Amino acid sequence: MKDIELLLTAKRYAPALQLDIAEPFEPIRAGITFLDRPGDSPSFNRRIEFDPEQVKGVLEYAVYWDYDIQHLYDLEHVWIFLGHQGEIVRCEASFHGKYLLGLLPDRSNIEQDMHVRLLVQAGKHAFSPMPELFRLLPDVPACCQERAGEEGVLVPRMFENLYPADDRLHRLAKRHLQAFRFQPLHRYRPYTWAEDAMVPWPQLQQEIPVRMNRLLRRLEDEEAAR
Repeated sequence: MKDIELLLTAKRYAPALQLDIAEPFEPIRAGITFLDRPGDSPSFNRRIEFDPEQVKGVLEYAVYWDYDIQHLYDLEHVWIFLGHQGEIVRCEASFHGKYLLGLLPDRSNIEQDMHVRLLVQAGKHAFSPMPELFRLLPDVPACCQERAGEEGVLVPRMFENLYPADDRLHRLAKRHLQAFRFQPLHRYRPYTWAEDAMVPWPQLQQEIPVRMNRLLRRLEDEEAAR
């Protein structure tokens, strides 16, 4: 699939994200991949399996945020499985390094037959089709308050050596994120994707370390100016 067709298709099926109304962060970009056969995700540690007789292909949305409330860098994922008539057959969404089904059993969280509505965990950005799930996580308030920033700078394997992370930067990141502490309200607002939010995954893969290096330099400059 050519890039123009890929991005038009991605916008057509863009997940309808719902952010906690107290959420301080918004997605920066979504890196898009279309898998027309079963295979490994280019940006998540999983193999995507499907029956080609029932599924034409899978749209992968790698949703990048500069911030998780506990660390710099955050990459979350939504997978939309498309049938041969363009219908949504299945949805899966990332949840703290794993993934869960993104469609409710009655499929009532599909809007306009094309957009899967997903709630976004406050501060942490895991996805769920039902808000009750986030209320069952025991550390939700602490992550967004006293534990904000405790993980410093996150460097996944695919970005090793492309931006720095040491004790000093972890300390700067923690102090920076502590300034965003908030109380999740478990009430949600719709998020509107920016016109330029979706790009092919290779483009986002190149952009992320550039953004991270720029952010870390800014934190260092702010430290020097104190």
